[in-house]
Amino acid sequence: MSTPPPFVLVTGPEELLAERATESVVQAVRAAEPEVEVVRLHASAYQPGELLVHASPSLFGGSTVLVVHDMDEADDALVDDLSAYLEQPADGVTLVVRHKQGNRGKRVLDALRKADARVVEAKAVRTEKDKHDFVVKEFRAARRKIAPEAVNALVLAVGKDLRELAGACAQLVRDVEGLVEAEDVATYYGEKVETTGFKVAEAALAGQEAVAMRLLRHAMLGGLDPVPIVAVLAMQLRQVGRVAAAGRGSAGQLAKDLGMAPWQVDQARRVAQAWDGPRLGAAIQAVAAADVDVKGGIRTEAAVRSPEYAVERAVLEVCRLRQAGTR
Repeated sequence: MSTPPPFVLVTGPEELLAERATESVVQAVRAAEPEVEVVRLHASAYQPGELLVHASPSLFGGSTVLVVHDMDEADDALVDDLSAYLEQPADGVTLVVRHKQGNRGKRVLDALRKADARVVEAKAVRTEKDKHDFVVKEFRAARRKIAPEAVNALVLAVGKDLRELAGACAQLVRDVEGLVEAEDVATYYGEKVETTGFKVAEAALAGQEAVAMRLLRHAMLGGLDPVPIVAVLAMQLRQVGRVAAAGRGSAGQLAKDLGMAPWQVDQARRVAQAWDGPRLGAAIQAVAAADVDVKGGIRTEAAVRSPEYAVERAVLEVCRLRQAGTR
């Protein structure tokens, strides 16, 4: 691990990535100076002159890492003190400035870049593709391999929270030997709603009515909410429709155009071979109706349709539409 420069700027809103970048700087300095002092300053509680006090040389010597959090919330006092410090930096001090987004504190950001600060980006991880890429990088960093289907299952299972997703990657790396498969993800996270939804959607799109209904009813008996199950089914159908409508071309180029991973394009193409436009459109409409139904939007004169009934009806309709293509 190389010794960091005296100035490091961590930009971007993704808290986990920003924390990792900051910790890597601390560990790099600590490797050379085990007794390094780490001082954390927060913009919301900053007192004028505080930065300069901590940056002053200690009577006992030693190194200091100064971490300034939330520069995007800084008041004039913090901006002025940082600007003054950058003009006359202290020996033995590594300054890490964290800035999520926006233009507040721009004077300091410009000064850091002009001073050749190391810039580390902590970009937001929001889209499905972002999360897939994150999982792949986590396994690559651990020098391990994970099957594409396992990546998809893991993102569907725990992808709502990046910390949970990172923890799941670490657990699988620690506990599973060799290539991590979708079955391994199911073993650890099979009770997650999104994973169940993925399995139901996969069976429904393949026309496997008995399998889809068994998985769905097991999920319902376990008390799982039908809303995300319908959402996953809708997502899978939309992907198939988008890929089918995109025509030919390399998986890599289509993935880039559609915001998907290349293996997802390949998977959607395989599924699309058994569907035509009218049946796919009818399946999408059936799932859209179920989406309204499970959220309480449908009422009949006789009774209120239950969410469980709505999702079962949609899954059965998708299965039957798929089977119609083989007759």
